[in-house]
This record gives sequence, structure tokens and C-alpha cells, in this order.
Amino acid sequence: MTIHKEGYKTIGIATTVFAVINLVSFYFISAGFPLLSLLLFIVTLGLLLFLISFFRIPNRQLTTGDNVIVAPADGKVVVIEEVQADEYFTDRRIQVSIFMSPLNVHVNRNPISGDVMYSQYHKGKYLVAWHPKSSTENERTTVVIAGSKAEVLFRQIAGALAKRIVYYVKEGQQVQQGDEMGFIKFGSRVDIYLPLTAKVDVALQQKTKGGITVIATLA
Repeated sequence: MTIHKEGYKTIGIATTVFAVINLVSFYFISAGFPLLSLLLFIVTLGLLLFLISFFRIPNRQLTTGDNVIVAPADGKVVVIEEVQADEYFTDRRIQVSIFMSPLNVHVNRNPISGDVMYSQYHKGKYLVAWHPKSSTENERTTVVIAGSKAEVLFRQIAGALAKRIVYYVKEGQQVQQGDEMGFIKFGSRVDIYLPLTAKVDVALQQKTKGGITVIATLA
């Protein structure tokens, strides 16, 4: 396991705060209130470990294949439905949405290999990530990758807690399936838009692992 570069600053600040609080506690509180000092240490250590775990990148054996769409994120499938595309595409698509809680790994990965045809950032609101309008009204990015068998659109969507989306892919770039394409801080959602001919291989409420779980198989 490694720590994501997006977490270096946050973890550094949190570690400094942890050290200052517990040094003050040790010198000014522990003598008179040892249990309070111990409780403060346990609580602040727990918060620090949570921050470190949030930015973790676990070692994984990634799933690859021209005819499969892999999950771009860890989380839980909350939407599987046919919808009318409202960006880049003009036809109907199958939407699969994955909700990421603050406990999930928040690295986002390319669902297929291919050329980046479209990459756009949209400012927006911060509705809860499972809200139906979050796909079109929240802060988000939209990326379209043209693979050997199909074009796939996916969105990073900010939630009520997530207020910073980072994405690294640009139009014209060639990307590899499973490689890191971005990061969303503190709870969020990812939408994938598939062609109607795709066979969806996940079910509602199913847990996914980014770069491993097969979301759909292309015809």
C-alpha cells in the first residue's frame, strides 16, 4: 500500500496538529487528568489514521480486457438504468453509478483503454452524492474514452463532503485501463454511461473495487 500524492499536504498538516495537541496535553493536562489526556490521544490518533487510510492506494491485480468495462472506483452500485445522454452523446445509454463513502479508496481509474475524446470540468453545487440531480448539478468532470469496441463516458461527481475533484487526463491522450485518472476527496460518486448493447455484470447494492470489478461486457 502507498499514500496518494493528493494526501501529502493534508496528512502533513494533520500530523503537525496531532503532535501539537498531544504535546500540550502531555505537559499541561496529563498530570492532573491522565484519563482525559489518554482519551485525547486516542481520539486524535484515530482521526489521523482515518486521514491516512483515506488517501491509501492498495496494491491490486487489475482486471484488463478490450471487451470489459472495469469499475472506475471503489464503492457501492446505487443506480442501473437506461437514460437519455445529456453531454457528448445524444442517444440513450445505460447509466451505472457507484457511490463512494469516506471509508472507500478514492482513487479513480480508467474503465477502458483508448483515446480520450472529451474531458470537461463543470462547476456546480454540492448536493449529497446519491441525489438524482447530482449528476447534472454538482461539481463534476466528464471524460469520454474511445476504446477498440466502444466509447464510454464517465463522470466524477462531488458530494456534500467532497469539494475537490482532481483529474489527470486530457483530450487526445492515450490511457490504459485501470491506470489512475483522478481522485475525489471525502465521499463522492462516479457515473459510467455504457452503450445499450453492453451487458451489465453488476447488481444494485453490489460493492465494487476500482480496477478489478467488471461493470459490463461489450458485445
